[in-house]
Amino acid sequence: MLNPHKTLNCAGNLLSLEEPIVMGILNLTADSFFDGGQYLAIPQALKQVEKMLDEGASIIDIGAMSSRPGAKLSEPKDELDKLIPLIMQIHKQFPQAILSIDTIHSSVADEMIKSGAHIINDISGGNFDKQMLHTVCNHKNIPFILMHMQGLPHSMQQNPQYENVALDILDYFIQKTVKLVEMGFKDVIIDPGFGFGKTLDQNYKLLKSLHVFKMLDWPILVGISRKSMLYKLLAIDAEEALPATAMVNLYALQQGAKILRVHDVKEAAQGIKIWEKINQS
Repeated sequence: MLNPHKTLNCAGNLLSLEEPIVMGILNLTADSFFDGGQYLAIPQALKQVEKMLDEGASIIDIGAMSSRPGAKLSEPKDELDKLIPLIMQIHKQFPQAILSIDTIHSSVADEMIKSGAHIINDISGGNFDKQMLHTVCNHKNIPFILMHMQGLPHSMQQNPQYENVALDILDYFIQKTVKLVEMGFKDVIIDPGFGFGKTLDQNYKLLKSLHVFKMLDWPILVGISRKSMLYKLLAIDAEEALPATAMVNLYALQQGAKILRVHDVKEAAQGIKIWEKINQS
């Protein structure tokens, strides 16, 4: 069996995964489930980028399409109109920042890589836009975040079905990663897609079995930050779900997660530091 990947080559920038890292979320949408509308203006977005970098984010994941349950798909032009001006400013002010672009459109991925993005994060795993995988692969040294989603955002929570949620998703990843390697991808990150086409119970079964994905030897990304699987179970709202997020992130680290995708970078970085200390003891 191959050793797990220890670094990511992000458009020529090497990012170590010897220890877990934090990916900070920056939503440029008005209707994202937690922070929608907060970073629509470039000054506010840049301030948040600076805050996340200062707090320990290794990657900034920028999205211009809401993927909350029930959300409509965006148009590529609408995404680019938001992304391009911001990316230019981030490069000027924070030239060392590693930027991931959250999109399902190959044309957006192509333009963003040409504009200096380092990673592409596709919630559809390349299934929505059939040109996505070829587009990303044609650009050298761009890691691809392969997420699992059953359905699309507008319909994904309408009675999702699995025989065994963890094993079904494991089979999906095996088939997709084999294809990606055959295409020439060097760096793939797998994301089980918590909340994307999974019921509350399915999400927790998946979380309990997260360790099974370690056999694939690809870095595991976990994005559970303030999601409904936390706040619905606890009968609270997303604004109150930071303690639950921190607890579940620590569990995910124990299960083998290497990248924590979060709204709250400082708390995630603190959790990683505690996890590292536990495992050194």
